[in-house]
Amino acid sequence: MIGILGIGTDIIECLRIAQMIERHGELFIGRVYTPHEIQYCQSRKQATQHFAGRWAAKEAVLKVLDVREVIPSWKEIETRQTTDGRTEVVLYGAAAELARVRGFRGISLSVSYAGGVVVAVAVSC
Repeated sequence: MIGILGIGTDIIECLRIAQMIERHGELFIGRVYTPHEIQYCQSRKQATQHFAGRWAAKEAVLKVLDVREVIPSWKEIETRQTTDGRTEVVLYGAAAELARVRGFRGISLSVSYAGGVVVAVAVSC
């Protein structure tokens, strides 16, 4: 059995992300989300909720990575939907290197939505 090496959680109100998108538009979206994430969120009925879910997931993963000196860019942490509906994490650049140095074999992610709030939990093994 593989032990847990790190855990991170984040919670955010969808309204906060909606305000960021309203205030900063494409500049905000392009700075935080990968093209794949943008396409996915914009294709959903409640796009803002999905953008908020990706934000919370990225924050939870940053906590798992235990960033200190090297802070990965938002786009180095990507969330993807699997064919069975799970959300998975793909890391690039500095984020991938931090995971490698910390000995992570993978990061599991859970994202839940309720009443205008999104919570994400990331666990590394």
